[in-house]
Amino acid sequence: MPISVFLLDDHEIVRRGIAQLLETQDDIRVVGEAGTAAQALARIPALRPDVAILDVRLPDGEGVSVCRNVRSAVSPPPACLMLTSFSDDEALMGAIMAGAAGYLLKQVSGNDLIGAVRTVAAGGSLLDPRATAVVLERLRRGNEPEDPRFAALSPQERRILDLIADGLTNRQIGAELYLAEKTVKNYVSSLLHKLGFTRRTEAAVYATERGRTRH
Repeated sequence: MPISVFLLDDHEIVRRGIAQLLETQDDIRVVGEAGTAAQALARIPALRPDVAILDVRLPDGEGVSVCRNVRSAVSPPPACLMLTSFSDDEALMGAIMAGAAGYLLKQVSGNDLIGAVRTVAAGGSLLDPRATAVVLERLRRGNEPEDPRFAALSPQERRILDLIADGLTNRQIGAELYLAEKTVKNYVSSLLHKLGFTRRTEAAVYATERGRTRH
């Protein structure tokens, strides 16, 4: 059986181009398309495609929401390939959260798009494992109560805490942040007091265990 594909993009010319590209393959068949999120939500459950290629930005919503909804409403759910014109960390995080199988930029080559359809149809993923790990870490952090000691640190103290964890001396930290060595010493004393530590090595271990605070 050929891989059945549904296309969602608000630009008709884009849908036509993708459809023509995919239809050149004997093992892929385009079974439907839509230009809005509402149309997609109405048509995908009826067509039950193997793969849904979804534009991230739509005039009446987001492809990520369509992905989330159809994956919960259709059984078995389609493998969703998110397609966007620009790199967007928040959209990528949303795609992972929604259960998307892949996230591609529209600059992708035709052969790569065809390969992506085959990969996700077979149960594979095109999401960067590192990106997925970052999202999962952010979720884990979001479910943990913030350490009140860390919350008490100023942004500058947090930067200095990172540099302490990196093994820098007060003089090196001063050079990094354009601060006088004495000023750095004062910051270090303050952050140690707030964290309840007496030695900078304790602060370094603390920063390493909780993960880097630098963004």
